[in-house]
Amino acid sequence: MAEHLPMERFAQNAAAALRNTTQRNALRAAADVFDGRRKNVLETAPEWQQWRQHARAVKNHVLAHLDHYLAEFERNATARGAVVHWAQDADVANAIVADLAAGHGNTVAVKSKSMTTEEIHLNAALADVGVEAVETDLGEWIQQLADEVPFHIVVPAIHKNRRQVAELFAEKLGTSSDADAEALTRAARDRLRDRFARAGVGISGANFLVAETGSILILENEGNARLTTSVPRMHIAVVGIEKVLPRLADLDVFLRLLPRSGTGQQLTTYQSILTGKTPVGGEGPEELHIVLLDNGRSRMLKEEVTRQSLACIRCGACLNVCPVYQQVGGHAYGSVYPGPIGAVITPQLAPLERAAELPFASSLCGACRDVCPVAIDIPQLLLHLRQQVREGDDTTRAAKPQLLERLALRAALWLLRSPRRYRSATRFWRWAEPWFGWLAHRLPPLSRWRQGRTVPRLARRDFISLWQERRRR
Repeated sequence: MAEHLPMERFAQNAAAALRNTTQRNALRAAADVFDGRRKNVLETAPEWQQWRQHARAVKNHVLAHLDHYLAEFERNATARGAVVHWAQDADVANAIVADLAAGHGNTVAVKSKSMTTEEIHLNAALADVGVEAVETDLGEWIQQLADEVPFHIVVPAIHKNRRQVAELFAEKLGTSSDADAEALTRAARDRLRDRFARAGVGISGANFLVAETGSILILENEGNARLTTSVPRMHIAVVGIEKVLPRLADLDVFLRLLPRSGTGQQLTTYQSILTGKTPVGGEGPEELHIVLLDNGRSRMLKEEVTRQSLACIRCGACLNVCPVYQQVGGHAYGSVYPGPIGAVITPQLAPLERAAELPFASSLCGACRDVCPVAIDIPQLLLHLRQQVREGDDTTRAAKPQLLERLALRAALWLLRSPRRYRSATRFWRWAEPWFGWLAHRLPPLSRWRQGRTVPRLARRDFISLWQERRRR
């Protein structure tokens, strides 16, 4: 089974990713395409800011009353024939799904794309009980064939170009190594249709839960999720508890926000609202099981600043504009949730000691906050988590430079409070700059800081002296 890189070694992971120019070029091109589509589709949505505010208000209300709406969802889903399970953590969720999937001698389970099942490493748990979990989303299946974890929240194989996919299919499926995109898609479809026919279990996530009706909503573009949830006799949905919404009518604003932010579409190709199990004589699964996963989400509810993390609708827009993600990609984060949102979610789901480097994987430029469809203040969350890391114990590696950083910030504050001291410092810096370059290559921590960075040089003349000179003329 594919394993994530160690999140404790983000700096080393990122350094290795920076040397992979093919990956960086493919990633940057794909991210530009998706961000460009998003900008184009927003030109036709003048109400965008109102939609964002409305959606955030709905999320804030739900998260403040999460226990009420989850209980309402369970009551209404159960009344319509679904079975609702509660999972405190990943181990409990995996045990529930593995027990259900292995029942009746099932050996094959088809899965639609689900970051929640990736979060709990469900595929490995199913393999332990003799059930083969087959990803049916094309990008996820490519990653599974390559024995890799997803690279992006929405587009799991965004870092691979057509040539790489063709070579992978040639090795694993025996297709031509120069096959075009249409031939590659056809080969994938032929192989996966057989798995749909053989599978006794279909496993999905869900984009939203609806408390009012006990329904789940799944958005997709390929049709594989619809097959996953309708062809096998049993459907299991693993969903984070934060995905619940109060009313069916609340879906309206989120169906406007999510496709536009995620893929630059006004609406996804398929929207499936599933309510209860299929009645006798109807088409669809005979059993519907919904596993409501906590796995650290309740801890995030305790503070107002961290609670907003749970408003995320997993659109991936923040990844497509993040300068860090665009350079190092998803695998460097060592988590199923990469990019800016991963840098704030992962440290709250995993032990902070393990993910201590991730909140620092950001330039704090604020682009992620600007594109977030539910207006999550990701920079605020990053700063909050950085403070937690800095105040951690000695087992947190990132906390060790605390004293040095404080001294450096105090020195900077002392310089910046006085125009005279600032000008003197810049004059000194122009003289010392060549020496600094020599030292920065040799002495830690400057040598580590310089890796992968080009230090900007000061202009020979500062603006104030040039301005004063022109005034005298």
